[in-house]
Amino acid sequence: MPDSSPAINSHAATPEAVADHLGVDPACGLSGDAALARRAEHGPNQLAEKPPRPAWLKFLDQFRSFLILVLLAAAVLAGVVGEIEDAVVIGIVVLINALMGFLQEHRAEAALSALKGMLAPIARVRRDGLANEVPAVDLVPGDVLLLEAGDRVPADARIFVAYAAEVAEAALTGESHPVAKMPAAVAESAILAERSNMVYMNTVVTHGRLEALVVATGMHTEMGHLAGLLAETAESATPLQIQLDQLGKRLAAIAGLVVGLIFALGLWRGDDLLQTAMTAIALAVAAIPEGLPAVVTVTLALGMNRMAGRHAIVKKLAAVETLGCTTVICSDKTGTLTLNQMTARQLFFAGRRFTVSGEGYAGEGEIVGDDSVPLPDFMPLLVPAALCADARVDAGALIGDPTEGALLALALKGGVEPQVLIGEHPRIAEIPFDSAHKFMATFHREGDVVRMWLKGAPDVLLGRASRQFGAAGEAPLDATGRAAFTAENTRFAEAAMRVLAVAGRSIPAAQFDPAGDLMAWADDLMLIGLVGIIDPARPEVRQAIQLCQTAGIAVKMITGDHLVTAASIARELGLSGEVHAGTDLEGLDAEQLRDMVERTAVFARVAPEHKMRIVDALQARGHVVAMTGDGVNDAPALKTADIGIAMGITGTEVTKEAATMVLTDDNFASIVGAVKEGRTIYDNIVKFVRFQLSTNIGAILTVLGAPLFGFPTPFTAIQILWVNIIMDGPPAMSLGLEPPRDGIMESKPRAADAVILPGGRLLKIALSGLTMAAGTLGAYAWGQQVGGAPYAMTLAFTTFVLFQFFNIFNARAERCSAFNSQFFTNGKLWLALATMLLLQVLVVHWAAAQAVFDTVPLAPNDWALALAIASSVLVLEECRKLGLRLFRP
Repeated sequence: MPDSSPAINSHAATPEAVADHLGVDPACGLSGDAALARRAEHGPNQLAEKPPRPAWLKFLDQFRSFLILVLLAAAVLAGVVGEIEDAVVIGIVVLINALMGFLQEHRAEAALSALKGMLAPIARVRRDGLANEVPAVDLVPGDVLLLEAGDRVPADARIFVAYAAEVAEAALTGESHPVAKMPAAVAESAILAERSNMVYMNTVVTHGRLEALVVATGMHTEMGHLAGLLAETAESATPLQIQLDQLGKRLAAIAGLVVGLIFALGLWRGDDLLQTAMTAIALAVAAIPEGLPAVVTVTLALGMNRMAGRHAIVKKLAAVETLGCTTVICSDKTGTLTLNQMTARQLFFAGRRFTVSGEGYAGEGEIVGDDSVPLPDFMPLLVPAALCADARVDAGALIGDPTEGALLALALKGGVEPQVLIGEHPRIAEIPFDSAHKFMATFHREGDVVRMWLKGAPDVLLGRASRQFGAAGEAPLDATGRAAFTAENTRFAEAAMRVLAVAGRSIPAAQFDPAGDLMAWADDLMLIGLVGIIDPARPEVRQAIQLCQTAGIAVKMITGDHLVTAASIARELGLSGEVHAGTDLEGLDAEQLRDMVERTAVFARVAPEHKMRIVDALQARGHVVAMTGDGVNDAPALKTADIGIAMGITGTEVTKEAATMVLTDDNFASIVGAVKEGRTIYDNIVKFVRFQLSTNIGAILTVLGAPLFGFPTPFTAIQILWVNIIMDGPPAMSLGLEPPRDGIMESKPRAADAVILPGGRLLKIALSGLTMAAGTLGAYAWGQQVGGAPYAMTLAFTTFVLFQFFNIFNARAERCSAFNSQFFTNGKLWLALATMLLLQVLVVHWAAAQAVFDTVPLAPNDWALALAIASSVLVLEECRKLGLRLFRP
């Protein structure tokens, strides 16, 4: 039976102590009955899931916006006073908006399901003294796991037997190199990435074989801990959602004020109560841009489609524009800023240094040196590099250890075909890699000799070598030669490269026994060369980071890899700032942490909790944070960030589900295009708001100003609603299709708490509205004098509609002249404006429409007058902007 004493730290205890604590003999494993009993006690080896939110509740969530609720209230009021058509139109707009949002967000909360699906379905265990295969879900603490190269680890386990074992843990820790595993206990304070005697759920054995005792299953594993963090992480509203909610509240207050004023004025003048009520409701509806949710939804949806064409898939509509105000991008290193493909970059061979070009395992690239000196024959280095390896490359894809893959790719670049070479020189014996002796050796018969090839730690092979391969061939390894190898090893290591030494020797075939003591031959070696290996930075990332910095966006690297490696990659990419390890964060209070993250460019050796703390600290400083990543260890931080960005190719399903955006090409540079798209989307939404509110203010001021000059209301309720409908329709929505303005990526990100209608912008909108009101009332007054009430109302109505034609050009260009290089770029806008003019002509001149809208025909000179008056809103705004350009320093 397992020990009932308090739990022990498995990595700090000996294998015997862990086995005793778990009540199991590793040689026999658990009995079938014991496994069943523990299964009942500990439950299945799977990750817990909270019940999914019902689809109908997700749909209702779409109506939680304050603006949506106000629009629904306006629809109800319109229906109460008999404006059924307007009520139906508003209701349809709100419903379409809700349906689009629901469909886009339907799959956004599937992260825990993806985690569950990543469990290995079958596990090999030792039970009742025999090796068996059991469903991974049935694993229990105390089970003896039997693992070999290629196996995915199904639970957290303490190693007690390891044969040349290495495990890829990048998905959990961010470590780019496979980690050597051994049974020896490690310090109790060792962080996750340094627990060399443990294997964790969902990591992969890349080399050798292991036997390990299961110590945690299901939600008690490190993966389960991440699942818990993911489930507890709340999602925050996007900046756009917050601003639109605030806008909705402001507009609701305006609408309420308008209704009160119209009622008061109507009662004061003794107008018909029903007519006054209809006019008040019509103006209240006009005061609220009910097209805003539709325009926002359509604009975001179109932006999503454009982003998808640029390899960025966004899963939540409202998050599209969040990138537009992003101030910090926190990026994982391995697989995001780097290729996650170990590559030989430097060689020291025959007394000279060489550089290796190309990435990947397909062998694209070459070995280059000083152009003034011919290249040597690299076969003495490449042949052992290809033969002393267990990995293989198939059609450019690596099967096996990434470091060995780098050597195979190096051989291909030098003209050696590893598979052909292996067929010509079969292996007859080997010394597997072991952390105790820190090298691997293979033996190959060539006639009357046996070639022994070795690769391993430079200091170890240097200590076992007596000869070297120099410019003239084999020569004694003297003190000068040893110093040269030592200096080059240091130089490579300081450049954050993993350094492997390659060595060999010849053994008379008659003296060699494949079953004998092979370690006896591992001396008197000839040191051939050194290979510097690194996971290289993506070639396009440096320029992408520069573009981010130009756009006012800071980039910070957050990785589980070694500090020296991370700092070297950061320098190569142009990241500047302090470099800290994850342990440096521990013990800092909130203020100290916020100061540190502001100064720091690289965080290395970080745990998932550290990543979340960094994101939280940046958000506390007022930053809008985008977090990129591809490993399971990145998922909680991606969900905590304002926008999480997952890698679509190398990213785990967990990361993709937790993220808001997925890069289908795993290219950090695609983020820059997405940022530009996000800024453009926000710009276009602002254009719509400016245009719509100036129209609304113009209508309100016109109706409220008429009594002050002794005029009756110049518009009927149906005319107000007509203006509202045709201007909320295609012309306004076409603003969402505007191309990005010039220099959009040269300005700093807007503040996350910046209001969509700051004082200056609201003043300009009010001035435009006042211009429209003054012009419309002037046309109405002139019409009263020369043609009577029906003519005056038609002229004022047409003038106000034409004001919108010209005002839309003001909305397109807030700072520069409307007559810029993009004046004719939006074909759909011009089509919408032409349609609007045609409809207004029909309303004025078609008899059936005249009966509905209370209009009379206008002469050509009346249309010319209306156009001249309406153009004033554009002329005055152009004069204002010209004055600012001329006189502003």
